Amino acid sequence: MKFLMPEIRKIITDCYPYIKSLNPAQMSAVEAGYLESDENFIIAIPTASGKTLLGVLAAIQAIMDGGRVIYTVPLISIQNEKVKEFRELEKHGISVGKDPRTSDLAVMVFESFDSLTRFSWNTLREIDLLIVDEFHMIGEYSRGPVIESAITRARKLNPTMRIVALSATLSNMDEIGEWLGARIVEHDYRPVPLHREVLDTEMFGARDKNQVVLKILERSISEDSQTLAFVSTRRFTESLASYLADRIKKKIPGDLLERFDEVAERILDVPRSSGSPPTSTCLKLADCIRAGVAFHHAGLFNRQREIIEDEFRRGNILMITATPSLMYGVNLPSRTVVIRDYTRWTGQGPQRIPVFDYEQMSGRAGRPLYDDIGYSYLIAKSHDEAMELEEYYVNGEVERTNSRLMENRDALYRQIIAQVASGLASTTEDLLEFFRESFYGYQMSEGPFSNAFGLDSIQYEIETATEFLMKNRIIYPGPSGLSATEFGLLIAKSSYSVETAIKLHQFASEMDELDIYRLIYELAGTPDIPLIPFKGRKSRDPVRERLMEHGIFVMDAGNSEATAAALIEWINERTEYEIENAFNVYAASTRRTAYEASRLVKFFKRICEIQGVYGYAGKLDVLAARLYYGVRDDIIPLVVGVRGLGRVRARKIVETFGEDLRHVRKDELKRIDGIGEKLADAIRGYAERSCQS
Repeated sequence: MKFLMPEIRKIITDCYPYIKSLNPAQMSAVEAGYLESDENFIIAIPTASGKTLLGVLAAIQAIMDGGRVIYTVPLISIQNEKVKEFRELEKHGISVGKDPRTSDLAVMVFESFDSLTRFSWNTLREIDLLIVDEFHMIGEYSRGPVIESAITRARKLNPTMRIVALSATLSNMDEIGEWLGARIVEHDYRPVPLHREVLDTEMFGARDKNQVVLKILERSISEDSQTLAFVSTRRFTESLASYLADRIKKKIPGDLLERFDEVAERILDVPRSSGSPPTSTCLKLADCIRAGVAFHHAGLFNRQREIIEDEFRRGNILMITATPSLMYGVNLPSRTVVIRDYTRWTGQGPQRIPVFDYEQMSGRAGRPLYDDIGYSYLIAKSHDEAMELEEYYVNGEVERTNSRLMENRDALYRQIIAQVASGLASTTEDLLEFFRESFYGYQMSEGPFSNAFGLDSIQYEIETATEFLMKNRIIYPGPSGLSATEFGLLIAKSSYSVETAIKLHQFASEMDELDIYRLIYELAGTPDIPLIPFKGRKSRDPVRERLMEHGIFVMDAGNSEATAAALIEWINERTEYEIENAFNVYAASTRRTAYEASRLVKFFKRICEIQGVYGYAGKLDVLAARLYYGVRDDIIPLVVGVRGLGRVRARKIVETFGEDLRHVRKDELKRIDGIGEKLADAIRGYAERSCQS
């Protein structure tokens, strides 16, 4: 810490009191002139080695010099975590938030920053420092093209802005550094040493991998430590957690069981608080947690996942079984990480996870300030397989990071639309110049594997994509060059995929009258709706039958059909419990899906307006509200008019008093379960306003 300016040292000592000195990895960056330099930097050090602190140091330095900073992250969960952490800086006059217009230090997800570079140039030009966390995700299929394009555009619009990229070590870091014009600081220091090993069933005399995981968990319990286990699917997280819970429950001390019971009750209170009995998934989760084991996947209520994460950090959960998505989520390190499954299901069948993903999952092992060592165990079926996996993963090289900008067609379409709609490109030559400056363009034209036809390849891809966008009336060749249609501008300013926009545009142009159930079915088939998937292989006839009741005939019922059926039930005031029992789906995610569907209905309304179809505006507003609140249309005014009332209490009020509440007294309202003084006052205020209108 003595190497830092006194003002910065004081802030760090106050906001991060547990940090007494910089570690070797952090010192390597400071000694390279990282804080004094105006150059771009890539800081490539292992997980849990203090990358965030290095970002904070640069941010404080820039803000003390009168500048403004954006700190970008790939996920909303990480954004919320960082905002909470950085709020400590406000004690020293540094404003922290999510909007760079009102914050000295703004934490933004990649997509929000991308939008900023397209339409908020004045704000962008006021930014002095851009920090890109999890920068290694530039090679990831969905989010990689977003941050790559945003950086490319930002460098063009604000060439004096400094970029600091915080990353895990990548095999072609020099190539990425050349593209970014950045100095690279690499270091292998890890505050908690990591022991990596491949175990197999034969060495334990075990029948299957689950028995090996059980033995690891039993050892962790004896050492009073915690474990994360990664498996490939939601169903496997549940089956593994149930298997382990059944076998360790009798070995747990009574005082721990009491703590686990308290956590389990909180899990069950989540659906109860929203008026739904716990679903079978909730009950299974609670049963597992009573033995100290939790499963974690997207099919749970949001609040349940938060409880699991918080209680794991507090030491009130022994083990979490999770899908690989958790490796990029919130910070949940543990002493031991188990990777039971090293394959994932893809459209081409089961495929091995990349070495990079293995490194990311392994990197969760070992908690700074708590553990003196971390353990990562990859599980094999046989000794021969273990030897092969050790060579491939433990001793293997991380894959070369390549741009996915052209491979992800939607990303390519959206970036072309963005360039044209924002006025940054009016010809294919302008577009070619932009993509040449991207990481993809660098790799194709200047990178170590470039070739003489690289630029020709880029031009071909751009021309093909541009023709597709013109064919679908998203952009058009005008007198002054390429321009965006009104439909194209709508897409450019939205967060939706081009596929979704085209699908809804076509539906709007072909419909003779608005069928809300058919619209819900169309929404459920877009890539922008989070699916409510089936839990297993039980009969799917109930989904087909429910859709048929509304004139929607399907031969096969997949997850999109299940999602549509669940949303139809949701707007008819069915609970998550009822939806799960009716269709055997992960109904806990219904609210999240319904919220996104509500937003998409508003997007569809704008598409209709663009086409000159205004007759359905009222019905679409009603449908958006029904999806958002999960209600029939008769109580929409009440749930909208009384904030926080909710659909269960609103329905109870109407069933008890009718729709006219003008003569209902406060004391009568308070007899309804869940309605207190403040809510009763709000309902009376609503009734009086309704009378006046």
